[in-house]
Amino acid sequence: MFVHGVGVNGDLWRWVVPRLAGGHRCITPDLPWGSHSIPLKPDADLSLPGMARITADLLKALDLDKVTIVANDTGGAVAQALVGRHPGRIARLVLTSCDAFEKFPPTPQKYLEVMARSRLLTWIVAYTAQFKSIQRLPTAYGFVTARPMPADIMRSYTDPVRMNSGVRRDFQRMLRAVDTKYTFEAAAQLTNFDKPALVLWAESDKIFPREHGRRLARLLPQGRFDLIPRSCTFIPEDQPELFVTAVEDFLAAYPIT
Repeated sequence: MFVHGVGVNGDLWRWVVPRLAGGHRCITPDLPWGSHSIPLKPDADLSLPGMARITADLLKALDLDKVTIVANDTGGAVAQALVGRHPGRIARLVLTSCDAFEKFPPTPQKYLEVMARSRLLTWIVAYTAQFKSIQRLPTAYGFVTARPMPADIMRSYTDPVRMNSGVRRDFQRMLRAVDTKYTFEAAAQLTNFDKPALVLWAESDKIFPREHGRRLARLLPQGRFDLIPRSCTFIPEDQPELFVTAVEDFLAAYPIT
């Protein structure tokens, strides 16, 4: 199952899943992290532990077992909390460039914590995100890919939060719940996940430090670390073929029995 980050949805994996689906069952949900279509209940827990619980509840609802979690960006922080708090259904873990430790949110997006205090500011950010000139700013999507993403994909990411007040409310509440105590806690719990784990980091990542990836791999008892060349944070977007090769090699090395 693929776990994306904030401000995107399952379209992040559109170049990856077709290459993997021939030999694996692939689940690519649109998780409620800001680019979803159906708002949550107003009292839903959108802290990092709450996001991990939502993901765990999805695994349970689909009756999935022996699952390989593949995660990117904020989804990587969610995956860390998931394997720490709800490891029972998970057999393998693949983390790619992601939030961890003090980078939650990462520096270019720190302003979102202030934005989330105001409904007006949240609406302004959501409205302006539809424009390509804004999308390519470092404070938006500019650092996550080497090249602009297709217009239809950007609409799938930015339309929901702009057009749906319930999604905007979810986005705002999630950002208000951000706290680095959760990422440090999630990282500390990785030492208990004694199952195969691969940490893939973008060689040209401008958002998440490479050393964070190495630290995560060291914390995981069976963790391995590798770099994906010529890629920014969204490795599935920049280097899908290299990404698939790395994941396939990992899955072949650690088959589920």
